[in-house]
Amino acid sequence: MAFKLHGIKLPERKTTEGMPSVKMPAPETVTIPTAMHIGTPVKPVVKVGDEVFVGTLIAEDNEKLSAPVYSSVSGKVSKLTEITISNGNVVQAIVIASDGEMTPDANIKKPEINSKEDLINAIKNSGMVGLGGAGFPTYAKFNTNKPIDTLIINGAECEPYITSDTTTMVERADDIKVAIEAITKYCGVKEVILGIEKGSAEAQKKMEELASAIPNMKVKVLTKLYPQGGEKVLVYHTTGKVIGNGMLPIDVGCVVINCSTMANIGKYILTGMPLVERCITVDGASVKEPKIVVAPIGTALKDVFDFCGGFKEEPFSVLYGGPMMGIAVPDLSVPVLKQTNAILALTKKETSVPKETSCIRCGACVTNCPFGISAPAIMKGYKNKDIDAMVKAGAEICMECGCCSFNCPANRPLVQTNKLAKALIREEKMKEANK
Repeated sequence: MAFKLHGIKLPERKTTEGMPSVKMPAPETVTIPTAMHIGTPVKPVVKVGDEVFVGTLIAEDNEKLSAPVYSSVSGKVSKLTEITISNGNVVQAIVIASDGEMTPDANIKKPEINSKEDLINAIKNSGMVGLGGAGFPTYAKFNTNKPIDTLIINGAECEPYITSDTTTMVERADDIKVAIEAITKYCGVKEVILGIEKGSAEAQKKMEELASAIPNMKVKVLTKLYPQGGEKVLVYHTTGKVIGNGMLPIDVGCVVINCSTMANIGKYILTGMPLVERCITVDGASVKEPKIVVAPIGTALKDVFDFCGGFKEEPFSVLYGGPMMGIAVPDLSVPVLKQTNAILALTKKETSVPKETSCIRCGACVTNCPFGISAPAIMKGYKNKDIDAMVKAGAEICMECGCCSFNCPANRPLVQTNKLAKALIREEKMKEANK
């Protein structure tokens, strides 16, 4: 795998940079899916008519890789239904009619942590998943017998528009500190590195002040390039270690945790309040009043946009996440998820893509790929349904950052084809395994 120190420069468009976060009031209803993580969807433990409070457990599955789900408002369960989530899967969801009071559950209490096992259980019970977008249950990263030499905190918010992680680092340094201290104490971590992009001056200052108060912690200021926050790229640029194909960060002694994830772990340790709200960037040229909003999980995107004054003009596209790796939503009834870090309402001008033309074999896709993958070779293999060719070209290690498509002068759907290629490879491997 050939990592490259450079990436691509993107227009920042960070309208909300430097804005304080604003907490929105309780919406009339929330729709909370039972699958907001990589792994097995959890099962509802409430029924229609049940009274719930902020932090009440509403779904769990302790038998498999998963993350429990909690009510983000106080009120009553009004419906158990099914919804289509961002990956196209149909999952169960719990609809709660809010009473507007946002009353915390009286049973919430701080966890007792005296060992690594206690810490892992606390992180699991918090409902925490990767808040940078991946949604992997966080407790599983620490549930290992392999030594954790380095904890890498991801503060490299490299996509255009998004500033919610930067805001979290500015506003919640104390929560991050609590999480760092617990993890280093009970998991035997030798070094903590926080990676942050150059230019985030206030956040950098806050994190450097934090590092000065924590032994063996340092802040690594990274070049402002995309995809600096990609897990494998971040590990390489902070430690020099290479995570090969089929390997995880723990295989090189590292665990990577998003800074917002760390802040919410710290909050749970301090208060016992599980993950029930998200700090999200609300931006895009269609939005009247771009803001950093703290919204209850399950809030409909329409309610969040209304809190930001609605639209100046009808959006051409609405995304979960940023313009490089974000996912277009079908309508504004879809909810804020645990892993939602931004919602963007973009105009046609912001999303216009020139017409696709023939490949001119310039190599810009390979040159700008952090891993040196040949997207044209993957595309050729996909068209021929040639599994071996796609694997040889590196389809399985593609992190779908979109650098290839962004730099393609022929405007070919390279990253989209890479995604389809990976899905086809997985499908064929499952067929082989089931023979």
